[in-house]
Amino acid sequence: MKLALIHDWLNQIGGAEDVLENFVEMYPQAPLYTSIYWRDAMPSHWQNWDIRTSFIDKLPFAYRKQQIYFPFYPSAFERFDFSDYEIVLSNKSGFCHGVITGPETLHICYCLTPTRYVWRYHQYAEQENLGHITRTVLSPFLTLMRVWDRLAADRVDHFIAISEEIRQRIDKIYGRQSVIIYPPVETSRFEPSNQTDDYYLFVGRLVPYRRLDILIEAFNKLGKPLYIAGSGRDRERLEGLANSNVKFLGFVPDSDLPDLLARCKAFMFPGEEDFGIAPIQAMAAGRPVIAYNAGGARETVVPGTGVLFDEQTVASLMEAVDQFDPEAVSPAFIRRHAEKFDTEVFKEKLGSYIEQKYEEHQAKRQGVYREVVSRK
Repeated sequence: MKLALIHDWLNQIGGAEDVLENFVEMYPQAPLYTSIYWRDAMPSHWQNWDIRTSFIDKLPFAYRKQQIYFPFYPSAFERFDFSDYEIVLSNKSGFCHGVITGPETLHICYCLTPTRYVWRYHQYAEQENLGHITRTVLSPFLTLMRVWDRLAADRVDHFIAISEEIRQRIDKIYGRQSVIIYPPVETSRFEPSNQTDDYYLFVGRLVPYRRLDILIEAFNKLGKPLYIAGSGRDRERLEGLANSNVKFLGFVPDSDLPDLLARCKAFMFPGEEDFGIAPIQAMAAGRPVIAYNAGGARETVVPGTGVLFDEQTVASLMEAVDQFDPEAVSPAFIRRHAEKFDTEVFKEKLGSYIEQKYEEHQAKRQGVYREVVSRK
């Protein structure tokens, strides 16, 4: 199979890039097409990859202010030529699913979410703290971009969703069916500890949509120790809300994270995420999760691994913490549950799916060819 990878942009590290790393490990000879590539901000080993960029990569401020070029992304991806490839595998949260391929090329899209900037614009603008000028410039293009995005989805042969939440969005927005293959989590990095310490823990970027404000207020009232690991533009505001029992750790190196997770009483997850990698990492370390009952947590936090609270309020979160006993769980059971999301499971499921759909695609193409020949 001659295969190409497609990714929206390469100027920051996040969950999408974790998925991409696994794509490259699975298909190391495949070239990677993307809109922009900020070499200096990306891992050094990526410089060994065959990365091919669009015209946006040469535009000023594209690396740091990619939002100002949103109207140009559809054109950027449509200009790529994939006529030499049998399969393209897109890793999509933005516009990269809109590439144009011929009938001979199979397009499989691993969909992190239908384009958030288009379908959940107001939420995105708030989350990313877009300035007034950017919002004003982008607003007139939204209707046109929704039309393009919906039509672009029809170019995809098969969608893969990262969770039931995303499967439902793909169905509603794009009118397409999809299968679910959960994102990869490197569970081998983590293991349960023989002891736990007296603190609850949150790890992640400090941004408004993660609702750390209600988490802090709840723990202010509970008086229990809460550690918050991570950095972000919301840190100063959040520190102003916190009492002395809430400790901000700042950036925690990857090497220190496993031990920090393994010794917490429980991992706190008050926001809504499409999937949520951090709770799986905590479970891989044998610790239970207390999460808001929405998004991916509904599928990953199951009985015996933690508890879900139904309302995104201080009172509901406090009740969950008060009623849940972190010691009345089996770290070994939680760890086994987390292993269902391991990178090797992801690679096996994705690889099998691609092979199956490729064989079906080839059989269909050959069947059509034979039918045309028989008619002649």
